[in-house]
Amino acid sequence: MIAAGIGLFWNGAMLKPVKNIGNFLTDVSLRFADLPGLIHGDRIYRWGELNARVDALAHALRALGVKKGDRILIHSSNNVQLFESCWATFKLGAIWVPTNVRITESEVAYLASASKASVVIYDDGYAGHANSCCQAADTVRHVIAIGEPQEHEHSYAALLAQHIEKGCFEAVDVDYEDPLWFFFTSGTTGLPKAGVLSHGQMAFVITNHLADLLPGIDQHSRSLVVAPLSHGAGIHAIANTARGAASVLPRSARLDCVEAWQLVQQHGVDNMFTVPTIVKRLTEDPAVDQFDHSSLKYVIYAGAPMYREDQKYALRKLGKVLVQYYGLGEVTGNITVLPPHMHQLDDGAEDARIGTCGYARTGMEIAILDEDGGRCGAGITGEICVRGPAVCMGYDSNPEANEKAFRYGWFHTGDLGHLDEQGFLYITGRQSDMYISGGSNVYPREIEEALLTHTAVSEVAVFGVPDEKWGESGVAVVVCKNGSRTDAAALNRHLNGKVARYKYPARYYFWDSMPKSGYGKIVKKDLRRMVQDDATA
Repeated sequence: MIAAGIGLFWNGAMLKPVKNIGNFLTDVSLRFADLPGLIHGDRIYRWGELNARVDALAHALRALGVKKGDRILIHSSNNVQLFESCWATFKLGAIWVPTNVRITESEVAYLASASKASVVIYDDGYAGHANSCCQAADTVRHVIAIGEPQEHEHSYAALLAQHIEKGCFEAVDVDYEDPLWFFFTSGTTGLPKAGVLSHGQMAFVITNHLADLLPGIDQHSRSLVVAPLSHGAGIHAIANTARGAASVLPRSARLDCVEAWQLVQQHGVDNMFTVPTIVKRLTEDPAVDQFDHSSLKYVIYAGAPMYREDQKYALRKLGKVLVQYYGLGEVTGNITVLPPHMHQLDDGAEDARIGTCGYARTGMEIAILDEDGGRCGAGITGEICVRGPAVCMGYDSNPEANEKAFRYGWFHTGDLGHLDEQGFLYITGRQSDMYISGGSNVYPREIEEALLTHTAVSEVAVFGVPDEKWGESGVAVVVCKNGSRTDAAALNRHLNGKVARYKYPARYYFWDSMPKSGYGKIVKKDLRRMVQDDATA
């Protein structure tokens, strides 16, 4: 082995030793041992205690034979065990495989099999999910129950108690591309794929989050967790941990707006990460006016662009604290940022950027590519592509997906959009969302934005369905505001002059609520299936 710049060569492969991300927790525990690290109800876990518990779990997993590169699947709601499991996994040099706690037994079984999980950790009430993992994946060697264990399972609490006296756990040495997290896609266009996140990549992501999204937070900051730690909120929690900022977990498994605003007031919360649909719920709930939220500095939303009417309402309630970013799991959320000062109520304000999701994150590059891989000029719609240190190492054991996603030296997001002359990105929609009606491309977001300006409309989703005459025609699913009613004719009159007539939805469905994924997103493939099932019933 010989030194070569910052890397080392071993059997022809270049190795780049980097910091094990698990040591972010170790570092914080040394500096701020007695300060809160995680707050869940009345229970306060201080950084020193959290690190000791994580080290005990790491010792326990090593005693069970877990080694570098092994995959640890955890199926859990937001709790201290879910938080601890990632740090123990990272310190071991193993790979964290968190799931969405709302998925079915068959879905979690697929993730266990696809990830080749060797350990399954599951929350109280999900024994059936754990059993399904064991049946589907012959790689599973150990099952750890956060609640009461079944026969032949380990107790999470007992493992910690048995190993807590072993003291510090020395994190395993890692290289830049050593994986630490399988970030499974939501599967909106097929089976979920595991984006491989690495130690070196995550170090860049944490730095980028702190620079572009959360400048100035410190050990006195508090972050409210209102989304699953298994995905984007987990990355946000890791960034907060790097600064010693405590994460605050609500007691409720599902969003309780009264509790959320009460926690903001009680703990002086200055930042939170969520998605536009949850921002909408939080700001439209009467509780927003019942508690003091003046401590908030950053209400970060991602996962989908926020409709302009919802954005204005949130600004009126919260002030200029909104931060938007655009990113996918495969790019660890790091594509664009739209900071607070560019969120303006007045569409005509000098620095208002209406409809954009922002500009490229520090260290990242965006291009709009045509079907042949050529760059599109300003204002020309094409596929949004990105490259830079935040892009994942690829999809685990999926060469076909990698070949498709990494063409022409860029990561292909599958989203459509354009850049303006100043490099601000505007998203038109998913490639899979666009439909062709009578030979013309229709982009649903334009129609949705127009419909949301109607006084009766609270939520709307527009998508294409097969049509014998036009090839595809538009369908709109509409949720009205409380106490309001409207109909298809009124909404089409409202669209007059706002969008071309051929873009009007051919059918409207008026529902009491909009089904969403476990991450609070509207999944159009599910709505399309529901509408088509209804039409053929």
